Amino acid sequence: MRLLLTSDTHLPKRARRLPDELMARVAEADVVVHAGDWVDTATLDLLQERSKRLIGVYGNNDGPGLRARLPEVARAELGGLRLGVVHETGPRQGREKRCAERFPDLDVLVFGHSHIPWDTTAERPGGGSLRLLNPGSPTDRRAQPYRTFMTAVVEAGRLREVVLHRLPPRR
Repeated sequence: MRLLLTSDTHLPKRARRLPDELMARVAEADVVVHAGDWVDTATLDLLQERSKRLIGVYGNNDGPGLRARLPEVARAELGGLRLGVVHETGPRQGREKRCAERFPDLDVLVFGHSHIPWDTTAERPGGGSLRLLNPGSPTDRRAQPYRTFMTAVVEAGRLREVVLHRLPPRR
């Protein structure tokens, strides 16, 4: 099962449209995951229309229209993998421990908010682990060198082939 992970699209404030490379990956993905800060409902409508399956949450910059259609936290079972999505996870310091405690039933947590790509694993005291992924932003790199998104594959209940994709500078 092919996943596309994105967040913090901030349309139309940070860009006029989603990058072509991202949209091409949407068409290839079995599941598209968006970790919030859509800003406009048109982006949600577009991804719902183009995705085979969309899992999304609202972010801190999302108004009432998006909050009415999206949860704060989403959970899904994908081929045996327990996936969660949330926009904010708090400060970088202590993130792994905090998320492992808050989401003891997940294998993978996709989050957004910072626009900073993130890929770590939090070990749980009783055994097991939680993979934490932030795909960055495909439209607003902030202090990062690139705009980014991620792809991954779910196979036999495990997450494999996690790739951070760097988008070229806008022309």
